[in-house]
Amino acid sequence: MTAAIDTALDADLAALADVRAKARAARRAFEALEGTDQETLDRYVRAMALAGTKAAEELARLAVDETGYGVYEHKIYKNRYNTGFVAKWMLERRAVGVLWVDDAARVTAVGAPMGVIGSIIPVTNPTSTTLFKSLAAVKSGNAIVHAPHPRAARCTLRTAEIMADAAVSAGAPEDLVSCLVEPTLPSTQELMRRAEVALVLATGGPGMVRAAYSSGKPTIAVGAGNVPAYVGESVPDAAEAAEMIIASKSFDNGTACVAEQSVVVVDAVAPAFLAAFEARGAYWLDAAQQDALVRVLFDERGALRPGAVGQSAVRLAELSGFTVPSTTRVLAAELHSVGVETPLSREILGPVLSVYSARDAAEGLRRCREILALDGEGHTTAVHAADPEEIAPFGTLPAGRIVINTPALFGGMGYSTEVDPSFQLGTGTWSGSICSDNVTPLHLINIKRIAHEVRPWRTVYDPVEL
Repeated sequence: MTAAIDTALDADLAALADVRAKARAARRAFEALEGTDQETLDRYVRAMALAGTKAAEELARLAVDETGYGVYEHKIYKNRYNTGFVAKWMLERRAVGVLWVDDAARVTAVGAPMGVIGSIIPVTNPTSTTLFKSLAAVKSGNAIVHAPHPRAARCTLRTAEIMADAAVSAGAPEDLVSCLVEPTLPSTQELMRRAEVALVLATGGPGMVRAAYSSGKPTIAVGAGNVPAYVGESVPDAAEAAEMIIASKSFDNGTACVAEQSVVVVDAVAPAFLAAFEARGAYWLDAAQQDALVRVLFDERGALRPGAVGQSAVRLAELSGFTVPSTTRVLAAELHSVGVETPLSREILGPVLSVYSARDAAEGLRRCREILALDGEGHTTAVHAADPEEIAPFGTLPAGRIVINTPALFGGMGYSTEVDPSFQLGTGTWSGSICSDNVTPLHLINIKRIAHEVRPWRTVYDPVEL
């Protein structure tokens, strides 16, 4: 027993020593990088992006094999989205030095790096998130230390190594990108508290998000999403809306929190939509199957069971004791209430959709608001409608992204819409976050304003007429 305790203690001490070493080395790298211009930083970013794209398949395989979550082919797409589309967007913009000049106001904005970023990586999207955060940090002139989820430690470490090696090969300082080797909860907490860390950039479950905001450091953190999709009377194409929702929710076995969780369908279009919904791979669960699925998805405390996350619809059915056609893409449950007493109305990181009917747009709006209030406020809502008067009221919902006639996943992350492309989506003060934007390198800098006098300062004493 004593030997086992000593071994565990040695492992904890080694993990804490790793944090200290990585944080100090990252700070030295940041200091070596000080004053580097945007063109040089972009050279590093381009090399990193190219290396990440080359390794996309390797990293996807590592992630699926280590975590047991998601779909290999879809994780390739997630990796390449960040090293391709997102990286290109980053390279087209400035994050350090002069950002913009307002000649009329005589103000110049200058971007300044923050320092060392403490990065918390989730188990659901480990490699793609590490790619994104590494690129964003270096683009903005920062160093970054990643703290992986323990069940995604190896694939996260490998991703960080690829990013670090590519940056160094392009001329960047050693240790600009690094990763904890044996992550533990205490070591992750220690990273967030380290004096060398200027900002915590956290993606993870509610517990980790709370820990990040309790670290005493400036923090941008995102957590749960419970995303409703509204299908209105003016939907342009009911069948296409069904395909978009299913494609989004089934992508990578539902591991993205920005994907739809519930569908709210107005009665006038329900027959056409639901027929297409079923034809495109939705399997309707009866009451007994719903109960069986709930027992598989949630434990006695109401928390998601890790073993049920990121599984296919067919696999979830098998675990629940029933079979579905091999072509099933999502499991669908017709529900009539929202709340903790209706578990399938909550966020589920898997291909499961709850479906509600609504008499009209007003009732649909109320239902969407109710769904968001169940741990989804601040995240995303999808609206499938063409009539501006039907769409407009949904702008009052507490959601950072309200995407129109597009999959919530691809619209929310900034591919099929013109919101900033990102792999960390802020949820605002609705959910306890400081940021409701899609996070970009511009969130990882301090902005200085060089401002010239434009009115005589002595006139400050003069009265002002309104």
